[in-house]
Amino acid sequence: MYEPEFVPTHVAPAAGLPTWRAPDDSSPSAGLDPLLPVRVTEHRGDWARIVCSNGWSAWVDGRLLITVPQSPPAVGGSPARTADARPLLGRLVEALDSYRAMVQDLAAGRIDLETFDRVTSGIRIGAVVDGDAVWLFDAEHDRWCYCDGARMATYASAEPPAIRPGDAPTPAEPPPASDSSPTQTHPITWTHEP
Repeated sequence: MYEPEFVPTHVAPAAGLPTWRAPDDSSPSAGLDPLLPVRVTEHRGDWARIVCSNGWSAWVDGRLLITVPQSPPAVGGSPARTADARPLLGRLVEALDSYRAMVQDLAAGRIDLETFDRVTSGIRIGAVVDGDAVWLFDAEHDRWCYCDGARMATYASAEPPAIRPGDAPTPAEPPPASDSSPTQTHPITWTHEP
């Protein structure tokens, strides 16, 4: 019987990654080893269903997976799209401008400290620029993103994965059935501190 070659789409982060049997945090499973190659077969909100080379399948926080670079498109093909960093950069600039205006109003005595605290409450801004490498904080999704030019990918997130209203499962091929575990692993427990 012909079995297609396993082609990973992602790898687990360097610290490994907890897994679950379903896209919720009520059924933990074995953890993924650091940098273990996996194939993403489905997304539900922040959750991603992964399949390992031995056919073992589980759900993970898809935001934390590291994308495996793909081969360049064939001649005449269109390049794969990645998240565009420019909209997030625009929101960061607007938030920083708003904060700067409030600091100027406070320094000039046009507003008092109580008003400054009230108006700036909730503004969360973050950016680190080091040459062509940029880390941007996406306050809307409570995550840090890494940018290489205009391309952007999630780097770290403080929130556990979630399915938001309107998130429909993406079509995926059914993974091969297997009762084996992905690798020898040490269980990882997900903890969320508010």
